[in-house]
Amino acid sequence: MKAQNPIFNHPILKLLQKCHSLNTLKQVHAQMLTTGLALHTYCLSHLLTISSKLASTYALTIFSSIPNPTVFLYNTLISSFTSHSSQIHLAFSLYNRILAHKTLQPNSFTFPSLFKACCGSGHWFQYGPPLHAHVLKFLEPPYDHFVQASLLNFYAKYGRLCVSRCLFDQISEPDLATWNTLLAAYARSASHSYSTSLEDADLSLEALYLFCDMQMSRRRPNEVTLVALISACSNLGALSQGVWTHCYLLRNNLKLNRFVGTALVDMYSKCGCLNLACQLFDQLTDRDTFCYNAMIGGFAVHGHGNQALELYRKMKFEGLVPDSATFVVSMFACSHVGLVEEGLEIFESMKKVYGMEPKLEHHGCLIDILGRAGRLKEAEERLKDMPMKPNAILWRSLLGAARIHGNLEVGEVALKHLVELEPETSGNYVLLSNMYASIARWNDVKRVRKLMKSHGVNKLPGFSLVEIDGAMHEFLTSDKTHPFSKEIYLKIGDINRRLQEFGHNPRTSEVLFDVEEEEKEDALSYHSERLAIAFALIASPSSLPIRIIKNLRVCGDCHVFTKLISAAYQRDIIVRDRNRFHHFKDGSCSCLDYW
Repeated sequence: MKAQNPIFNHPILKLLQKCHSLNTLKQVHAQMLTTGLALHTYCLSHLLTISSKLASTYALTIFSSIPNPTVFLYNTLISSFTSHSSQIHLAFSLYNRILAHKTLQPNSFTFPSLFKACCGSGHWFQYGPPLHAHVLKFLEPPYDHFVQASLLNFYAKYGRLCVSRCLFDQISEPDLATWNTLLAAYARSASHSYSTSLEDADLSLEALYLFCDMQMSRRRPNEVTLVALISACSNLGALSQGVWTHCYLLRNNLKLNRFVGTALVDMYSKCGCLNLACQLFDQLTDRDTFCYNAMIGGFAVHGHGNQALELYRKMKFEGLVPDSATFVVSMFACSHVGLVEEGLEIFESMKKVYGMEPKLEHHGCLIDILGRAGRLKEAEERLKDMPMKPNAILWRSLLGAARIHGNLEVGEVALKHLVELEPETSGNYVLLSNMYASIARWNDVKRVRKLMKSHGVNKLPGFSLVEIDGAMHEFLTSDKTHPFSKEIYLKIGDINRRLQEFGHNPRTSEVLFDVEEEEKEDALSYHSERLAIAFALIASPSSLPIRIIKNLRVCGDCHVFTKLISAAYQRDIIVRDRNRFHHFKDGSCSCLDYW
């Protein structure tokens, strides 16, 4: 046994473990040479590990002096180098030496540390697939569990979910860390701020299904599992599943640490329960910058700009230093309630107070703040004076502001740049087409659609999700695939008749086709969120609020329509569109028509 061999407890090895400087290390190394300890592989491995931490060049000198280093010693030094991002190139250099060796070849202990290194920086992604090919070449299946796990983690890190899932399915008994890796990958890949897509929804649902499989395998989740699960619920707006996860945490005495707490604050915010997010935030004792960012972002997306700024000031008072994301969510809060001067002050403080150079996303928030407030020329000048080249997000922000304020001149300039940067993104064309349609310039609408066709662009389909009794129901515009489609369309007719009594006149300018007014009214009636609301009125108790998630921005007529429904049917309706939340109650909306 290991304990019976006196070399493992040799005093010089104990001295080696205490080395904290290169000079001390050299003295210990000299003693190892004179006593013969340097001839033992075990002792050499410890010497290489310690020396790589203190001086990589000295570690390589020691390694070069070894007459016939074994794969074990190669693996030892490779593993040590991959623990430090600045030394990764040295690890791959050693790996190439193994490949060039006549008698040596990599084994199951070589690859995990190399794949881990590839995950540490995007620069190293290029090495991952060739390493995978080497696994297939040098190792016999079934592969070592650590090799499988490192492969899975590598592909999950870079969002290659199909490959990750395929590798996962090949593992006979995945451990908890492996389950968590795949769960987190699904949740992370589906997370795109407050916007969503059909693909994102599918990924989040897949995370929930995977968790069910994990429970069937009797693998007990931990806090890391729950963070991934809660994130998936956030992306979907699946409140019931999110509440269940919170209850599971409490029932099983799992720790409500800052990571779980932050995920729950984010989940309740994104599911429209801002009051619960606030309660939970106040209960957390260990709050860091990420936790504050989640709560500030929650206030921002619900249109509570002043509360968001108050929390931003409290965060600084408590000694926490704002990070890049803090400035994004704080400026986002300003943009959606018209706090222009406050937003400008935050932007200027980044460099003046915190020495932080604003990034593209911060300039984007600034353009959005000015544009929404109608200061389009100033926004355009700021955009042109940026120290870096504006990307499509910034030009799209300017185009959106031009649409809100009906400034065709600025809108056309913005679209020209967008077509150059993103010729295949449908939303850019639709925004300008909306502007032309709103003033009945149908020839220009046709011109924009012809431009879309010439670039092979199709309009992104609008869809809405509504949660009823814990189940998510999906609707596309003019959808008739739902099992209750007949009842839903009858309900739409009933709603239209009832809202006429409230003086509703459809805003047919929102319809982007040159057709008769009656046809335009029909087109508006079957927008995806209206179908979702109609189904919720049929299928859910009248005492419960209706929660809708929409992948596109709410159109003006649907906004008016939903306000009237909240009054006519006395139902609270919460809509999360791609930009923010709208809380409809008693005929009014929390956005105060500023969105």
